[in-house]
Amino acid sequence: MKFLIVEDEIGLRQNIADYLSDDGNVCESCSCLKCAVEKLLDYTYDCVILDIGLPDGEGFAVLNFLQTNERNESVLIISARGSLDDKIKGLNFGADDYLTKPFHLAELKARVVAIYRRKTFSSNNIITFHEISIDLQGRMVSVNENILTLTRKEYDILLYFIANKGKVISKNAIAEHLWGDEMDLNDHFDFIYTHIKNLRKKLTDAGCNDYIKSLYGIGYKFIA
Repeated sequence: MKFLIVEDEIGLRQNIADYLSDDGNVCESCSCLKCAVEKLLDYTYDCVILDIGLPDGEGFAVLNFLQTNERNESVLIISARGSLDDKIKGLNFGADDYLTKPFHLAELKARVVAIYRRKTFSSNNIITFHEISIDLQGRMVSVNENILTLTRKEYDILLYFIANKGKVISKNAIAEHLWGDEMDLNDHFDFIYTHIKNLRKKLTDAGCNDYIKSLYGIGYKFIA
């Protein structure tokens, strides 16, 4: 998954990023409202972890930005404000969940995974696409019950393809999803080709049909 963490407390912000990154997630972060909007203008995310008490304004403005621009990012509010009114306001503004500080990082992770699973895969822990089965909690992939050994990037690409099955996905979108704003520092397109080539081989060697279609000069499409 790809996260944007909007939190002005540097220690907490770094702890969240480190904890989520340990599972291979891509984490970007910022400490103010202005920076959050700038990042959302340039990139897309699976989930925004949002503090509503920011130095230059209320985090609710981020929710308003997402709604106004019809964006699909999930949002988990993290806040020291634990009043019922604040929680109701956040949820009414479009947040998917509200977590009151202080909290355990394990709970934060469980909530964002539940949000993403609920919005993307209809709350299932196991998702299937024909002969492919993915255990989201165990991060395990199998083809006809044969477990595959995938790298983190291969797993993330497969999950991204299935979540966007039938859609044309540009190489730029894949690079952004896998590397976040670090994609601006390097040319990752050759790496994408290598990851997809290896993923395709592992799937087909296990007896899977080839669902990854290359669109010359455009990107890829995952279709039956």
